[in-house]
Amino acid sequence: MTANINIKNRKASFAYQLITKYTAGIVLLGSEIKSIRNNQSNISDAFCVFIDDELWAKNIHIDEYKNSGHNNHEPKRIRKLLLNKIELNKIKSKVSEKGMSIIPIRLFSNEKGKVKLEIALAKGKKIHDKRESIKEKDIKRDLDRIKKNQ
Repeated sequence: MTANINIKNRKASFAYQLITKYTAGIVLLGSEIKSIRNNQSNISDAFCVFIDDELWAKNIHIDEYKNSGHNNHEPKRIRKLLLNKIELNKIKSKVSEKGMSIIPIRLFSNEKGKVKLEIALAKGKKIHDKRESIKEKDIKRDLDRIKKNQ
């Protein structure tokens, strides 16, 4: 029973310039897994921080599982990300640069049914960069319409 989980952070590519992507495991409770399989989670406001040489994800909202009873989880608790030491050192050295941050892009399940979090090193876009992104998206949409109608 592998539910196809694919929850995306659609704001990320608009607000940030994504530089490098990593796939990390995430430490979750049983009730959190069940809520994620029911598509009751949101990663649009989430970000990652280093605490004592470990990477943690904050503001990932996973709704409480209704059938869990009294053993339910806190919806916005801090969750540990699982990466190997080499990747953690690379990310930590890059984040120390000015303007770099770590943001979650996608929450998904792999072939084995394990829930993974795709994170990216990102640099915030300026207003004029965002305007260019909107223009490029509009041009691409118009070209696709023209091709479809021909």
